Formats: sequence, C-alpha cells, structure tokens
Amino acid sequence: MTGSARRLGAVELLTTVLDPGSWTSWDTAAAQPATAGSPYAAELATAAEASGADEAILTGEGRIRGRRVAVIAGEFRFLAGSIGVAAAERIVLAFERARREGLPLFAAPSSGGTRMHEGTPAFVGMVKISAACAAFKRAGLPYLVYLRHPTTGGVFASWGSLGHVTVAEPGATVGFLGARVYEALYGTPFPEGVQTAENLFEHGLVDAVLPVEALADIADRALTVLLAPREDLPDVPDLVSEDLADVPAWESITRSRRPERPGVRTLLRLGATDVLPLHGTGQGEYDPGLLLALARFTGAPCVVLGQDRRGQTEPLSPKGLRAARRGMRLAEELDLPLVSVIDTAGAALSKDAEEGGLAGEIARCLAELVSLAAPTLCVLLGQGTGGGALALMPADRVICAQHSWLSPLPPEGASAILHRDTAHAPQLAASQRVRSLDLLEDGIVDRVVAEHPDAADEPEDFCARMSQAIQHELATLARQDRDDRLAARLARYRGLPRHTAQTPRRSP
Repeated sequence: MTGSARRLGAVELLTTVLDPGSWTSWDTAAAQPATAGSPYAAELATAAEASGADEAILTGEGRIRGRRVAVIAGEFRFLAGSIGVAAAERIVLAFERARREGLPLFAAPSSGGTRMHEGTPAFVGMVKISAACAAFKRAGLPYLVYLRHPTTGGVFASWGSLGHVTVAEPGATVGFLGARVYEALYGTPFPEGVQTAENLFEHGLVDAVLPVEALADIADRALTVLLAPREDLPDVPDLVSEDLADVPAWESITRSRRPERPGVRTLLRLGATDVLPLHGTGQGEYDPGLLLALARFTGAPCVVLGQDRRGQTEPLSPKGLRAARRGMRLAEELDLPLVSVIDTAGAALSKDAEEGGLAGEIARCLAELVSLAAPTLCVLLGQGTGGGALALMPADRVICAQHSWLSPLPPEGASAILHRDTAHAPQLAASQRVRSLDLLEDGIVDRVVAEHPDAADEPEDFCARMSQAIQHELATLARQDRDDRLAARLARYRGLPRHTAQTPRRSP
C-alpha cells in the first residue's frame, strides 16, 4: 500500500457514503465460468468466504442526502477485485438499469484489473463495460467515480477513467501498469510516487483527493448542479438599463489591468452557489490559469470555464485550452449550459506553446464552442487579448463588463507592429474598436454590465450585477428551442461584424 492508503471494503464504503438503511442490492447469484472441482472453483469459494461477497463487484442502489443513486462498488478482498466474465456482466447490467431508470451512478472501483484466471474472455469484457458506460453518459446522466486503493489495470483503463467527476482516495495506488509486472518484465522497480492519487491530481487526472468521509458531501454538491432543472427556471426581473459613460478605450484597458479587479473566482464566490471546482484536462495536464467548475447562478445550473487572472502565473497554455475543451464536453454530455469567462493578457508565446499545439487548440475550441449543442454564454470580464481570449467567446449570448475589451493583440503589441514602438497604443486601442461600447455597436456583444465607475472599487456590487445578468441570460436561453438557438448562433457569427449607426450608449 502507498502512504496511508488502506483497502476499504465495499460494505464499509456503502455504509459510510449512503444514507443509513438505504442500500438495496441489484445482484443475483453470479454464474461463474469455473469448472466444478477445479483449482479456480476452489479459489472462488475461498474468496467468497474471506470477503463475504459472491463476486468482486457489488451493484445496487441507495440514497445520498435523500437522492436516489445507482452504485457499483469493487470488493478487493475477492481475488484482488479482479474483473472476470461474471463481474463484467454485473457492471454492464448496473449501467443499463441505471440508464433505464434515469439514475445518476456512483462508481467506487478497487481492483487489480482483469482476472488472469479467465484470460482473454475476461480481458475483452473491458469493451462491453466501456460501451455500457458510454451509452449511460449519452443519456445525459451524471457519472461520479471514486478511485479507491488500489485501482489498476483494465479497470482504471475503462470505467474507472470515464467519470464526469473523478475523486481519488488519499494515498491510493492508481495506475494502469502493475508494478510487479513491470519489475518482472524489465528487471527494475517501477519509479516510486508515480501511481499515487496525489500525483494524478498534480497532473490533472483526478478532480480531487478526498477521504471517504467527504464523499457524500461532494456527491451531493455535484448532483445538486448536475440534476438541477434546465428548464422552467424562475423568472429573473428585467435588468435595469443604465447610461454608460463614453470612456476612452485606453482608460478601460488600464482599469482592466488593476490587480484589485474581481476575477472569475470572486465572481463565483459572490455570485454563484453550489460551486464544485474540477481539476485539469483528465489527460495528464493542468493549467492553473484556467478554472473549470460546476456551479449554479440562483437556480440555473452550468459548467463554468474561466480564465483565472490570479492563477495566470504564466500565459494561458495549450493545456489550459484542453481543460476548456473538457468543460465543453461536460456541457455537451450532460446537456448543461456552458458559461465561459474571458480575462487573459494572452496565450503563451513560447517554444513549448508551439510544440504543444497552441494554434490547433485555439482552432478546436472555436470550432467546438460555436457548434456546441448546449446553451452557451460568454462573459467578457476583463482583459481579452488574442486567440486565447477569442477561443472562449463564440456563444449564444455575450455579455461584457464595461471596462473589459477584446483585441487581436494587446495595444502595445499592435503599436509595435505598425509603428515599431509602444507609444501609439492608446490611439490604436481607440481605432481598433476593442472597448465594450464598440463591441456592442458591432454586434460582438449583446449586453454591457456597468461599472460604478470601476469594478475594482466596488467588487461586491459589480459581481451582484454581473451575476444577475448571467441569471437572466441563462433563464432566457433555457426557454429557447435547441435547433433554433443553434441556427441563430451560427447565423450570428456568419454575419459579423455588424456595423451600426452611432446611437446613445445604454446598457441593454
């Protein structure tokens, strides 16, 4: 075992996580492929006696904070939790029943992988398990995973790695390759510290590392968002229109760069509820400058992906955009609205960014976001520099803080290209139509949220106004027909830019 990890039995897990007395088994007697009287049959009998279970998988249903959920739990004491033909069938049946009954599914694997006693017939069971999991997720149902000590091999490489939200047990060994197999094949021990829950978190492969005692709370927070109504949201009062001062573009840019200006974390803290941060791409990467979370604005559930100005210790990287694309996939799979928040001084300009496929990630974000079936809302919260900002913009509706802006380069960069100095940045900021009022006139944004006179000086009031605008837009989007909404979005961006006659500026 690694660190403080322990092998948590399936029954102990269910007792800790589920509401008392709520567990009901779905399992029937397992039909085993072992020949009567064979050594394998004897091992199965010994495993059943030692574990108190008839297989390495227990399935059924219970309640978490009163909410009905389906459960798949591994029992490591039954032949190291290995998955044979009978165990695989149980897993598939549980996914299928949960899908038929419209239940969220909580999975808690603990396994050494495929059961070697059964060889290839057991090994290919990974395919039908993955297919059943994919069908369950296509139904838009939440899938939560808790990786227990240990979770390795084909279990980690199938249903253990497909969760919408994935949490791991502290100190747990989690990985694909068995360390014993590695040493036998290559004659050297596998490097220490790689296959640990904490290392996986550092690399963006799990969303959190939490003890089993915290699971009910985390599952409840996640399901509060994931199962919240998408339609029939409460009416939000019409937003008050305000006269907007004709502030020069350079002044807005200067204000947007103030360290005190509220960013996405402040907006969520002051304006949202039931916030559950997620972590990384799920593919071995993490960028602290890109926040990914589940949240609700009043009653409206959503996936939030936001450029975190306080986390941007370095420019936005390709892995940050891959984390953003994970958020887009979550919104698509769960039919949740997506709220993207732009606040970046620009994407990385470096060798690593080029070799990491920055341009391709921007292109894929643009293509996926503009064609996403789920409702989408973009919030221009502060700086909006370059392709890294544009990658999160093409939404059904775009709202903009008064002193936020959008530009192909920072004005200083544009000045360097056109004038070989940075002194012309203020003039270029004005001529390039980067400020919120120009974006509104050109049809690039739909609404400007006023600052009185600067969000940095009134963070709580500003975040309240921005949160109300987000609630209003999400409630409006929820009432629109999906096909009509998507067609309108594509037509909108096909028709940009839209130049309009100069009119008195008011926040709609």
